Amino acid sequence: MTIADQVTGSTIAGTAGTKPRAAAPAITLPAIGERELRLDLFRGLALWLIFIDHLPPSLLTWFTIRNYGFSDATEIFIFISGYTAAFVYGRAMLESGVVIATARILRRVWQIYVAHVFLFTIFLAEISYVATRFENPLYTEEMGIMDFLKQPDVTIVQALLLRFRPVNMDVLPLYIVLMLALPLILWSMKWRPDVTLGLSVVLYAVTWEYDLYLSAYPNGFWAFNPFAWQLLFVFGAWCALGGARRMSRILASPVTMWISIAYLVAAFYVTLTWYVPQLSQFMPKLIEQWMYPIDKTDLDVLRFTHFLALAALTVRFLPRDWPGLKSPWLRPLILCGQHSLEIFCLGVFLAFAGHFILAEVSGGAAMHALISLSGVLIMWGVASVISWYKRVADKSGAKTKNAVGNADLAGGG
Repeated sequence: MTIADQVTGSTIAGTAGTKPRAAAPAITLPAIGERELRLDLFRGLALWLIFIDHLPPSLLTWFTIRNYGFSDATEIFIFISGYTAAFVYGRAMLESGVVIATARILRRVWQIYVAHVFLFTIFLAEISYVATRFENPLYTEEMGIMDFLKQPDVTIVQALLLRFRPVNMDVLPLYIVLMLALPLILWSMKWRPDVTLGLSVVLYAVTWEYDLYLSAYPNGFWAFNPFAWQLLFVFGAWCALGGARRMSRILASPVTMWISIAYLVAAFYVTLTWYVPQLSQFMPKLIEQWMYPIDKTDLDVLRFTHFLALAALTVRFLPRDWPGLKSPWLRPLILCGQHSLEIFCLGVFLAFAGHFILAEVSGGAAMHALISLSGVLIMWGVASVISWYKRVADKSGAKTKNAVGNADLAGGG
């Protein structure tokens, strides 16, 4: 099995004795088979890490990847979202045409939008209740809902337009915009996948050169600039539609492996200088001036390449048929990854609840660990209930057992 086979989840049949084909499609998809558990595993991991990162910093925060390099769980989530969305809806576009595939994508966008509005409402109620009940207006300011309390009518309209978002509610609006662009991305990739990726790189470069952004309410801009983050989403789609297979030799090369390792080690050293300032004296000033600031809003190229290095090593050392994917120890992560939309929304709600408990009761390491563990267990429990319902209680469950057609692959249940 080649490295590309590990990425796409399929093997290329031997060509001996086969007849040459007159024409090959511009994009290729793996054969229909069992669900790709690695995607669910790492998406579930990203959801857990996002939840922990949304809590106040503590000892447990050191277990998240953002402290060991430039990228964090957001890159994992967006890449996998692009990969799985292209896998599901790319097949629909090839089999049913552009119109049907676009209709299915828009239906999924509507589901995500409704989830965002519902989460926004619950989140506001949660913060407002806590701030009023405990007579602590700092919660409304810290969570970014002060403008809502001043002008609720205007703010609600801005929220429906995705321009107003409290703290920790920036990922879903980004995902909604990227999914809205998916029909155009898939249509373009059906024509020329490499050209589509190239155009995505051009848009990324233009965003940096001319400072393109979407404005937010009441001021400022989106925390995740869709004009920049689209590169990671499109790259994930490109990999799903045959790009990973075409990179097989690059991914299999020892040179790629050692370059990735060297880059990750260098990134780890740079992050150490943030916590141990004495180490920064060994960094050339010219490199520091070029490197900083490492911008998350516009997906700094250092963050993007750090994610690529992580992905290259993951693909190399974690094959699709790794027995550990069937381990009951990893089952909680995989279950959460299979229902990412619901679990992400739950994680945002639990993060503020944990923030409140740590602020009002105790902010010690033991309490922080208890809150983090409790949140993870709740997320696992809810994911298990959802999975059970879809498998047993839902009468239409038989129609959704096919993992390829399941909307979970495209970002949630």
